[in-house]
Amino acid sequence: MSQKLTEAFHFIDWSEIEKQSSAEEKYKQITQWALKARQSNPDAFDNLIGWILDDSEWTKDQLAKNEEILMNGVILRFREQNTKMRTYLRELESSGVVNTPVFNALDQFDKALSGSIEHEVHDITQKVLNDFSLMTDRSIREIIAGKNTDGDDSFKDFGWLNFLSISDSQVLWCLFMPDYAAQQQKGFKVESFEYKTLPVMLFIGKDDDDLENIEVRKALFKKLDTMTKYKSGFDHDVLFIHHYGKGVDVGPAYRFYGRFMKADTPVPEGFVSFDFMPHWVGEEGFPFLSEFAFAVFSGDTEAMHKTEGFDVNAMYDVTRNIILGQGINIPYPEKYWVAEVFLNGHEKPSSAYMFSVELKPNWFTE
Repeated sequence: MSQKLTEAFHFIDWSEIEKQSSAEEKYKQITQWALKARQSNPDAFDNLIGWILDDSEWTKDQLAKNEEILMNGVILRFREQNTKMRTYLRELESSGVVNTPVFNALDQFDKALSGSIEHEVHDITQKVLNDFSLMTDRSIREIIAGKNTDGDDSFKDFGWLNFLSISDSQVLWCLFMPDYAAQQQKGFKVESFEYKTLPVMLFIGKDDDDLENIEVRKALFKKLDTMTKYKSGFDHDVLFIHHYGKGVDVGPAYRFYGRFMKADTPVPEGFVSFDFMPHWVGEEGFPFLSEFAFAVFSGDTEAMHKTEGFDVNAMYDVTRNIILGQGINIPYPEKYWVAEVFLNGHEKPSSAYMFSVELKPNWFTE
């Protein structure tokens, strides 16, 4: 059991990297390893969580063996890998091949490995790191383990291992995602990409199947056109999509045509509204965060909207993957939302994307 738990993690084989002759080839080999690790490590963390929550594995006479598995077979190996990775990437950095956000991701992962997490698991994690015998208490193990990734992804229920899994993924995303996102741009390209933080604002629109009828949409936006003194400064027609702060597997996506307006905008009769603000308030759902990535695309609009081979569609996937490749947090699921943006008005295909982000997540202590 112990060997399977540790071997399930895809740690890097540095001898394979050293076989490459150039900086470009070495970095490409690292990114290929990262992609494979991302495919296996989440399941490996789930296996570890299941093992920690298995009472039969945590009798007092198994404690020393279990400490060796968890603290040396997993935690120490990640620490050693991070140290070597940081040194190696610094050596390659001058060649221009390294996606530099990976260094911040490595720093955050090291903080997570040390238990420096601004969350309720912090105190318990520190106690366990100082006295592993506490792991015989199931209530302690539940806080350390957290939950498997096939459950609700609510941040408030995370355990230490959930934070480790996220941190590992952020390092891996920073390594392989930039090239992956570039390869996904077939028939179109990202013309511009930036992060925006808007002040408190209000989305106003309608959720109605009839809005797929362009004439019905015209009436909606005609009404919004009359509300000129309430413009937010981000005045594009949009299709706003969210899940009411729940995971995408919990319920359907809800779609609303409308615009972002000033916070004090009166909501016309028959319209719905959603509040946005630039800082986290409440555990899930409203108000949403007014921080987002804004990607503008050019090229074939059919290619931008292609769904085959993508999780949602090409614009969504590319925007998300650029965010992940830059080590930026997506506040999923609690404050997650996206929006298709109609730069040339709702009568033309959308050609830009808004994707909720949290630019400064307060996960880790200083």
